[in-house]
This record gives sequence, C-alpha cells and structure tokens, in this order.
Amino acid sequence: MAKSNNLNAIEMQCLRLSLGLSVEQIAELTKTTAEAVTAWEAGETDASEVAQKKLLEIEDTIEMQVLNTTDGIEALFKTEPKRRLAFVVYPTQAIYTQYNPEFLSSLPFTELYNTAAWRIKKECQIVLEVEVSLIPLEIEAYKSFRADNGMSESRESRAKWAATQL
Repeated sequence: MAKSNNLNAIEMQCLRLSLGLSVEQIAELTKTTAEAVTAWEAGETDASEVAQKKLLEIEDTIEMQVLNTTDGIEALFKTEPKRRLAFVVYPTQAIYTQYNPEFLSSLPFTELYNTAAWRIKKECQIVLEVEVSLIPLEIEAYKSFRADNGMSESRESRAKWAATQL
C-alpha cells in the first residue's frame, strides 16, 4: 500500500506563505472556511487530500512558470552583457482579471501571479545575473502608451510599456 504524503501543520502554513496567500484566500481556493485552514495550520485537523492536491498543483504551476520563463530569458540574454527586464504585475484582482483571463484557471489570484513574478525575479538575479524589475500596471499610463504608439491590447504591448518604466 502506498504511503500517504499528507502535509503536516507547519508544511501547510509554509505552503500558504510560499504562495503569498491569506487564510481566507486558501479557504476560498479549497472551498472550505478560514477556521478550517487555521485548524490545519495549528495541527488540530488534517487538510483534506483534495485541498492539499489543489494547493500543491498551484505550487507546481508557479514552479513550471518560473522554469519556463527563466529558460526563455537565459536564451534571450546568452550574448548580452547588460541585462535588464521589466515584468508587469497587477496591483488589484480586478486589473489582473481584466488583463489575464487565460491565467485564472491555473492562478486565480493576482497574488499567485505576482508570487510567480517575484520568484522569476529572484531566480534571474541569482542564477542568470539578469535584473528584473516588477512594474505595477498603471492602466491610464498604459492606455496612453498604446494610443501614442498605435498598439492594440496584448501581453507584448504591456511588456513594451513596462520596459519604458525602467
């Protein structure tokens, strides 16, 4: 019989903190209550296997995003000595939802997207010696930039706007 890989109380708390989520957000993701999450983290009860699986899947998604993005950045900067990039991050859930509907199934909260961006920033800094700045999307400045440059809404347009903010 396979051994259960249930997370203990401290592992549940570390996972939540690693994801950058509040107790309430974990409760929403796992379709439970904040009290239940607090009980998991206090060791009073065990988190359901479904809840653990959901949170570990999100962690894996973030790690894959970090790996894929840093691999792409490494290829981009193979020969350039001066390396600097800007990543757009989203200051509110509403802005994140508006501009990133494709991520909502895997990273439903802006905090998860921003956690991935932070991890990419640190990985790039430590391993690749590439400096990444996280730039909060300012909608009016971004719309003005697009209008001034005849651009449509796209991830590439946001990246070009962010580069102008460095």
